[in-house]
Amino acid sequence: MQGKSIVASLEHLVFLPANKGKNSPAIIALHGRGADEHDLVPVVLALEIPDLVLVSPRAPFGFAYGGYAWYGLGDEGVPDPETFQTSLKLLRKFVDEVTVGYPVDRNRLILLGFSQGTMMAYATALTDPGMYRGIVALSGYIPLRSNLPVQLTKLTNLPVFIAHGSDDAVIPPRYGREAAKILAEAGAQVTFHEYPMGHEIREETIRDIKQWIQKLLSRS
Repeated sequence: MQGKSIVASLEHLVFLPANKGKNSPAIIALHGRGADEHDLVPVVLALEIPDLVLVSPRAPFGFAYGGYAWYGLGDEGVPDPETFQTSLKLLRKFVDEVTVGYPVDRNRLILLGFSQGTMMAYATALTDPGMYRGIVALSGYIPLRSNLPVQLTKLTNLPVFIAHGSDDAVIPPRYGREAAKILAEAGAQVTFHEYPMGHEIREETIRDIKQWIQKLLSRS
């Protein structure tokens, strides 16, 4: 059920389990450009994860065509440095606030992103990989050309679920394939799916994410 949000660095929605224990798995859901904190809530709730804490923040920058954005656009595959670094700093601080302010098990904390939210999930988790149980990266790319101090040597066994549409005209599927290759070579446990769809999330994607997270959280 939806809970009362704490005062934090980013405006957000929070959904708390009926059993408000101290050791709940948590997903921080990061929306794409032009959306807001409501966008991914139905997707995550459809996963039906028991006793889940769902936190869905709003990106800090207004988008000219409606909704919000995590950063402005630079060259293809390169976020605008100033807005990108501002959001990354806010998001890192927000994650710390969430793990203190809500009944979150820090050992079962998952980042889930779509489009721009995927870039933010990658940037946050790959610079501090020991903090996250896994990453769900939907229709995005790793912003390696943004001079991130990515810890590619520390990704051994980090679980990553990557999904991309083969007909994605916004972020071409080669970016998803590239991310899967880079992470697998770095030792991460990569699950990659390419679906016959565009820049979107379909029921089969949700089904596969659900199965992946169930296995992930069942591990000791």
